[in-house]
Amino acid sequence: MDIDSFEIRVADQALDDLHRRLRATRWACATPSPAWQQGTDNAWLRELVAYWANEFDWRTAERALNQQPQFIANVNGQRVHFVHRRGVGAKPYPLVITHGWPGSFAEFRALLDRLCDPAAFGEDPDEAFDVVAPSLPGFTFSPAPAAPGTSAFQVADLWAALMRGLGYERFGAQGGDLGAGVSIALASRHNDAVQGIHLNFLPTSYEPAVDAATAPLTAAEQDYLREKAQWAAMEGGYAHMHSTKPQTLAASLNDSPAGLAAWIGEKFRAWSDCEGEIERRFSKDTLLTNLSLYWFTESIGSSVQLYWENRLQPFRFAQGQRVLPPVAFARFPREINHLPRSWVERVFDVAQWTDMPRGGHFAAMEEPGLLAADIRRFFKRFRP
Repeated sequence: MDIDSFEIRVADQALDDLHRRLRATRWACATPSPAWQQGTDNAWLRELVAYWANEFDWRTAERALNQQPQFIANVNGQRVHFVHRRGVGAKPYPLVITHGWPGSFAEFRALLDRLCDPAAFGEDPDEAFDVVAPSLPGFTFSPAPAAPGTSAFQVADLWAALMRGLGYERFGAQGGDLGAGVSIALASRHNDAVQGIHLNFLPTSYEPAVDAATAPLTAAEQDYLREKAQWAAMEGGYAHMHSTKPQTLAASLNDSPAGLAAWIGEKFRAWSDCEGEIERRFSKDTLLTNLSLYWFTESIGSSVQLYWENRLQPFRFAQGQRVLPPVAFARFPREINHLPRSWVERVFDVAQWTDMPRGGHFAAMEEPGLLAADIRRFFKRFRP
């Protein structure tokens, strides 16, 4: 497997073009409805765009991102960008962490600090990890697949090959959002290598086979399925668009940084434990670092393509089918689905379940300390 070191270097012309587009934004008329009721609030978006155009320092963000050791590997013909950070300890445990949408590898900076160098946070150095954090195909610096058919299952095959190429024959996996789907696929397809998985989300396409005669739905499971359907009806329009008409959406978001900020920024507000105030959880600089990665790599269209592929290859488990490696689940209170433990146990061996006191969908960014501690606790059982 060919591996090259990688450093982010955005051309000055790209920065100039971004600033020109931001300052030339043609603003949509605001409606008389309350703020955020019909989507992204116009006043908030204007403030964010003005900051992006006039105050946000991409070069500072770029230098911070480049402090993480980054690489590009050719994995079975697919180029994959990844962060590979070695642990500070006697024998770090190997862990592959996968981001989701609308996130990126950048969301793991604070989490990696805690996982790779626990002693710096007063924790046991013997619980350090070697962390590999790849960028999903079509996200930021991982090019989109050249041919159709790359869903979470095929990404899992890429990750297994990448970890073997890095010298890790046995390892753990962690993920939320789309990354949870990849981690589940890793455990399902590569249980000879994957010792356990830690999740902070369960994909909405996950469906266990329900035997009404021997294991009927519990009241909690029925409530969960009703809530999931209600959420999909009122909040799931973005996912339906991603999975049915991704190229229609890509044409506008790839051309307008203000449109991109509206599409992604609204999700950071709606899905996080911020009580309606985004900057309770994410600074403008944090939001714009992530947005800028999508913008400069022109990857918004290729990123949502994964929704299309996952729709064609959803998680459907046959009667009696189970995922063999043990699973830990961290349930954050403001996650977009609040599923009961029994629903997960229909397919998974749940070895650890944690109800978190706070946090939402972007757990690695919102509560890196809580998430890191839960990951350390689970994977301790696999250490020599």
